[in-house]
Amino acid sequence: MFKTRKDFVFVILAGIFITNAVTAELIGGKLIQIGPFVMSIGILPWPVVFLTTDLINEYFGEKGVRKLSFITACLIAYSFLILLLAMSIPAAKGISPVNDDQFQAVFGQSMWIIVGSIIAFMVSQLIDVTVFWFFKNRTGDTKIWLRTTGSTLVSQLFDSFIVLGIAFWLPGKIDFETFLSSALTGYTFKLSIAILLTPVIYAGHHFIKKYLSKETV
Repeated sequence: MFKTRKDFVFVILAGIFITNAVTAELIGGKLIQIGPFVMSIGILPWPVVFLTTDLINEYFGEKGVRKLSFITACLIAYSFLILLLAMSIPAAKGISPVNDDQFQAVFGQSMWIIVGSIIAFMVSQLIDVTVFWFFKNRTGDTKIWLRTTGSTLVSQLFDSFIVLGIAFWLPGKIDFETFLSSALTGYTFKLSIAILLTPVIYAGHHFIKKYLSKETV
């Protein structure tokens, strides 16, 4: 089915990447509170996206990440169109357990999330891959932690503010103060998780490298 082990690894990583990115868009309309801070529940799958992005960067290069990012953005846009179509078709009255208002309340907000996220996703991914390879070209195969954390530090600052700005602040769902607070909270959360995931990234590198070393010519 797969010509090489590297093809198999790419399909697995790409599947995990795309699934978590699309899931984040669909659940992103729900805001949660952590102490005095508010953030989108859509942040939860993103640490997995960071992890797979870094592994794809390492083994498939800058072109691999860019191509996958464009494919994912297209699939998110496809989800947007399907949701738009689904909202335009009336629910069966008295039969459907979810009526039109309930469906609209949940996925109508997701539409704004998707618009904001496509823009934020592409901006942050292009920044991420640029910063990643800036450090990679200077450190070689050493200091994995520097390029993974450094790329997340820069890219997610843009992502956090762009997505919340378009999805919640511009349509008037939250005020400017809440927007700033939520963006900073989300950014801090994503950066903290990225740092905590550093051992997992090293483990992922180890297992993928070991798996690929068994490739037979």
